[in-house]
Amino acid sequence: MEMHIAIFSVGILVFLAHFFTKFFEKTRIPDVLMLVMIGLIIGPGLNLVSSKSFGQVGHIFSVIALIIILFESGLGLTFSNLKESAFRGMKLATINFVATLIVITALSMWIYKMQLIEGLILSSILAATSAAVVIPMIDKLKIAQSTKTALIIESTFSDVLCIIMTLGFMQMLKYNEMRITMMIGGLISSFLLAALIGAIAAIFWSNLLSKVRRLDNNIFLTPAFVFVIYSLSEMLGYSGPISALAFGIMLGNISVLHQIPVFDNFPILKPIQLSYIEKSFFGEAVFLLKTFFFVYIGLSIQMTNFTVVLAGFIFSVVLYFIRVPVVKLATERMVTQFDAIISSVMVPKGLVSAVLVAVVVQAKISNATIMEELTYSIILFTIIFTTILVFTVEKTKVKDFYASFFLDHAVEAPQEEGNGTNNHKSEETPPPPTQII
Repeated sequence: MEMHIAIFSVGILVFLAHFFTKFFEKTRIPDVLMLVMIGLIIGPGLNLVSSKSFGQVGHIFSVIALIIILFESGLGLTFSNLKESAFRGMKLATINFVATLIVITALSMWIYKMQLIEGLILSSILAATSAAVVIPMIDKLKIAQSTKTALIIESTFSDVLCIIMTLGFMQMLKYNEMRITMMIGGLISSFLLAALIGAIAAIFWSNLLSKVRRLDNNIFLTPAFVFVIYSLSEMLGYSGPISALAFGIMLGNISVLHQIPVFDNFPILKPIQLSYIEKSFFGEAVFLLKTFFFVYIGLSIQMTNFTVVLAGFIFSVVLYFIRVPVVKLATERMVTQFDAIISSVMVPKGLVSAVLVAVVVQAKISNATIMEELTYSIILFTIIFTTILVFTVEKTKVKDFYASFFLDHAVEAPQEEGNGTNNHKSEETPPPPTQII
């Protein structure tokens, strides 16, 4: 593709992204689906561009998109939301992982005659829900803030869970032994220590903000610092995504520190919040990164074997069927029917699954090629199914079908702060310029 055509396409894509967003608000047809379809058309469809054209830069871009999306979503989560929803999110991730482990392992052993350990590796790869897909999708849905928080926590925690368990099962295959205590210890330390790194880094950065703002062109320094924290956490063997999310949560709730008496003993600490302009900038960054990320996913899909694609379709349908009992087990009756339904259709796979299956291929595990093609087809189908179901449960009788599984849940949504679109974005009004310079 010639340079001027590529630049023209980028410009048109940004305009289309805004159009798709407005189209979603009017019709409830998610913009994610249309962006992925654009990627499919220009990639595998017309072969105008391939993910190989981006090389390693494409993977780096995907990780950057994930970091910024997690960080920006963390800014909108309050401690009260976390207190109410964090346990539900981790419970949802854990039950979903176990259910996926059982069902997908059985399916892979039946259809592809895989060994038990190979089935466990594949199911661990496919148990993660993609934060990069879930967060932008629920952002504009009219569901309770507690449900949004639980889904964000689930998608982030499931990444950690799946990474550790996949690598653990690969070690088991290599050394022919199961190290349960090591895997559980790694999971707990990866989650807690990664969150601690992110929180401490946020306190440190909030105390530097007053000095940072004296520099020219300083607005990019906060996301740059998030990249550093993410990388540091990964280098230490912990979860970078958890650190990025924790950094955003702590930075978004930094005013709460002034209410903690222990901080009165440290007068040198003077944490300040992000300004309206900074938050708006991060929102714009998420919008642009999300746009190109989903197009990149579309053109990255590798589907050359029709039989494997068909199997991917079947596996994807099964994942949606098992999601309903998972949500019933993980959510309380006080959660509304609509919130439970939305939680039941949030099964998209994405970046973590793609990265993990690449690790499996590099390790030259038996059936790795089938796992790779199967994973890519499931990533595509689950993103398409999720976007279609989000639309249909709002507009068609599909909602009644799902509601029949949640008859014991409340029908009407309670009056809750945060119900609807993100309040931290919609209700916040810009302060006068003198307050943000």
